[in-house]
Amino acid sequence: MRCAAAARSLLPLPLPVSGAAPIHTSAPPLAAELDAGDALHALLSTLPPSLPALLPCLSLLSRSLTPHSVADALHCAELPPASRLRLFLFSALSLRLRSPLLHSRAVVPILLATDADAAMYDAIADAQAAGLRPPAAAFEALVFSHASAGRHHEAVEAFSRMEGEFGCHPTVFAYNAVLRVLVDSGVVPIALSLYNRMVAKGCPPNRATYNVLMDGLCKRGTVTDALKLFDEMIERGIVPDVKTHTVLLSSMCNAGQLKEAENLLHSMKDQGCPPDEVTYNAFLSGLCKAGRVDVAMQRLEVLCGTGGFVLGLKGYSCLIDGLFQAGQYDDALQCYREMLEQTDVSPDVVLYTILIRGFAECGRIKDAFEFLDEMKEKGFTPDTFCYNTLLKALCDAGDLEGARSLRSEMAQNNLVPNTTTYTIMICGLCKNRLVDEALQIFDEMGKVGCHPTVMTYNTLINGLYMAHRLEEARMLFYKMEMGNNPSLFLRLTLGANQVRDSESLQKLVDSMCQSGQVLKAYKLLRGIMDSGVIPDVVTYNTLINGLCKLRNLDGALRLFKELQFKGFTPDVITYGTLIDRLLRAHRDNDAMMLFNDMLQSGETPSLSIYNSMMRSLCRKKKLSQAINLWFDHLPKKYNLSAEDKVIASARKKFEDGSLAEAVRELIKIDQEHGSVNSTPYTIWLIGLCQARRIDDALKIFRILEEFGIDVTPACCSLLTKYLCWERNLNAAVDVMIYTLSKRFIMSQPVGNRLLRSLCICHRRKDAQVLAWRMHLVGYDMDAYLREPTKGLLYSQ
Repeated sequence: MRCAAAARSLLPLPLPVSGAAPIHTSAPPLAAELDAGDALHALLSTLPPSLPALLPCLSLLSRSLTPHSVADALHCAELPPASRLRLFLFSALSLRLRSPLLHSRAVVPILLATDADAAMYDAIADAQAAGLRPPAAAFEALVFSHASAGRHHEAVEAFSRMEGEFGCHPTVFAYNAVLRVLVDSGVVPIALSLYNRMVAKGCPPNRATYNVLMDGLCKRGTVTDALKLFDEMIERGIVPDVKTHTVLLSSMCNAGQLKEAENLLHSMKDQGCPPDEVTYNAFLSGLCKAGRVDVAMQRLEVLCGTGGFVLGLKGYSCLIDGLFQAGQYDDALQCYREMLEQTDVSPDVVLYTILIRGFAECGRIKDAFEFLDEMKEKGFTPDTFCYNTLLKALCDAGDLEGARSLRSEMAQNNLVPNTTTYTIMICGLCKNRLVDEALQIFDEMGKVGCHPTVMTYNTLINGLYMAHRLEEARMLFYKMEMGNNPSLFLRLTLGANQVRDSESLQKLVDSMCQSGQVLKAYKLLRGIMDSGVIPDVVTYNTLINGLCKLRNLDGALRLFKELQFKGFTPDVITYGTLIDRLLRAHRDNDAMMLFNDMLQSGETPSLSIYNSMMRSLCRKKKLSQAINLWFDHLPKKYNLSAEDKVIASARKKFEDGSLAEAVRELIKIDQEHGSVNSTPYTIWLIGLCQARRIDDALKIFRILEEFGIDVTPACCSLLTKYLCWERNLNAAVDVMIYTLSKRFIMSQPVGNRLLRSLCICHRRKDAQVLAWRMHLVGYDMDAYLREPTKGLLYSQ
């Protein structure tokens, strides 16, 4: 009661206890503030920590308090946490006392303490019992504290309870806090859905909102979506800051849009937002990764010379990393040495890891281990990531004994292997056909709580197929689908809301967020991410390829249909594998149906698929269909209109019967686009030979020779064979001389046939000259010539 009396003596008039308390512009005298601060400490230390008990006294004291005196009390560790949390709620409801930034900094440490989370919810319930609406600041503090502790699930739960349970409308700060949590958790789809809900609810986003979302999109590689948000930000009149520009610039560099990145860099100065060290480092690193190291060095010279830019540790790390990415390993080492010799910059763990990874990935394992030793000598402790880099290098080099030894060293240094560690070992063992040992490591993963990734499963499934252990591979595939959460798998794949692909998943997440079920959406996505893995197209491609190698084409086709049924989109590798194997098995009709299915799905066939299809058609003497197939491919290949005049002109010549002139125009089109490929023309040449259109085949050969396009040895052999049959020996000799100029070896039967044909046609001298020329370019004529040919060539 003495505390209450003291408070009344300071402030006889109580304040209205409401979230809409009047704003007081005058500050209390310093002496009164100090007295009020003492009284506040006395109140919080003596009265029960409940708002009904504290509220009358706090209301009396409030006119003499300031945001700073409240912050002092919040920081005081001697006061009960529950009382300080109630003071925080009281001040957040007072327009004069609230100071979100000042008070949040004070209250977050309280919430990070044991059981303080429950105390905050008790305080919020207290406020409701006292007829007060809980302030948004309370939930913002909860989200911040959970995020700081890495408790993302609890952070999302606090945000969800804010509106759903306590009827408190989130502010932009609350939205931003939970958006950052969602992005850091890797569930960007939920972040985007929540952003849409935020805008729909009339809560205007600010710069921080866009920075968080663009950062998440750029890290996913979706630069286009990030740029759309950037444009929306400008339309809303929000001025981007250095961080905004840096995020975009970095993603542009990663996407290879270097010109656009440089334009953005220059525009920053014009917009009154000069780049900082982080921005410059991102730009230099992007140039190096794109192989434009010379340009990066030029820009760096300009920046250091005229821009006053000084390259620091992060800058050197980015530059050295970029040099490694560009394959300039010696230059990276030279840059590191210059840093040590010419500056005061000292390496840190990050730079050492870059050096170790760079040399390990290029196969210079000895150099990588030398930097590992140097790192230890400097007092730095290598982490699991660092060891994983070396582990992968050893496995790639086939040094499994060294990899096993390094893994033991990790255990000795108390480093816990992670999913990547196990996956690297499994990949290395499967490459060396040690599938049983790989399976043992896979089982060990589950025992230590490491969840396999898609790559882990794909590698192991492929290893089992290579070992002809089909049933085990299928069981592993089934286990992969079910993951560590069978009930979740069944819930997603059955019923009305089936999740078969990323699009249907996004729709489900959007629906949940729009109805306020943010926590439920978060649990769903995290459940999918943590339940193991969902098979991807690569998994199915591995299985299909394995079945094809075992000549089980019907099984491969069934798996292809299953892939589509489950909502996955077959890619060019899926189609290419099946089409190639079907054609090899002479199941041309099935291959053509699959090819047409590929075109209808919008997937662009690769060059190898077109080549396989054209070879098949040529074998069936359907040369016109093969050539028309290529004409259909050209507009897509060169990104031209389907009605392109040059292609249409070449097609018209072909349809009019002048294949040679059509080929001549097609080669000119290839040359204009800098992409001359002999394969389609040699396929047609072989097709013409098989159709006994030898004159047309010879014309194609002459045109290819004229344009300097290599004709394959197999093609030359077939053409020579048919020319000999038709007794066109002059042309056959010309083809043979062409192969000699290219240092090709003509097949033995065809070469002997040509020499015998010349002798039989009374041109033995020409045959002897040709045989001598063959000897001069490296033919072993004693072994190459058959006895009948020798008899005709050298008999008197």
